[in-house]
Amino acid sequence: MDNYEKIIAQAKKIFQKARKSHDWDHTRRVSNLCLYMGEIENADMEVLQLAAILHDIGREEQDASEGRVCHAAIGAVMAQEILEEHGLPGDKIDKVVHCIATHRFRGGKAPLSKEAKILFDADKLDAIGAIGIGRAFVFAGEVGAKVHNKDVDVEQTKAYSEEDTAYREYLVKLRKIKDNILTAEGKKLAEGRHQFMVGFFNRLNKEVDGEL
Repeated sequence: MDNYEKIIAQAKKIFQKARKSHDWDHTRRVSNLCLYMGEIENADMEVLQLAAILHDIGREEQDASEGRVCHAAIGAVMAQEILEEHGLPGDKIDKVVHCIATHRFRGGKAPLSKEAKILFDADKLDAIGAIGIGRAFVFAGEVGAKVHNKDVDVEQTKAYSEEDTAYREYLVKLRKIKDNILTAEGKKLAEGRHQFMVGFFNRLNKEVDGEL
């Protein structure tokens, strides 16, 4: 990929003002997971690498809107413009855009290609386990949430609020990720990360009650 380093540089600029929970470090971790799983799953590595590097470039707009717009949809449009600017073939662009547009699996937009499924899994794997816990607490701090509320009623709270704690994120999303992973290798990786996360939040709740 002759333009790959230029595309990386362009993507990094977009992340200069990104929140730390979804910053360039997250993108690099997702990219590394994609490289690892892509080799095992025999994926198109060019498509996968480009999709991984660009998958969250629309995140700043989603955060600015407090979740009212979808960063996957915005990022897909932005990625198409960037890749066209660098002269990539149309069929290659379409494959990368599909990966980005479906990496949240929202609104019925399912990842259909092998590369899209790997990106979906890699992004979700970075949301669980030890790194996922760390990111959840960082995001909670970014939106001004409490450190913890073990009695949170998720039905009575909303995202981007004081009650949008790491534990609420775990209850609403993170504990369900393991069962939604799509690739064989992703499922293997998710199991250990899931168990670590469950143990952490169980211990956190006990410590809050003065146990241990």
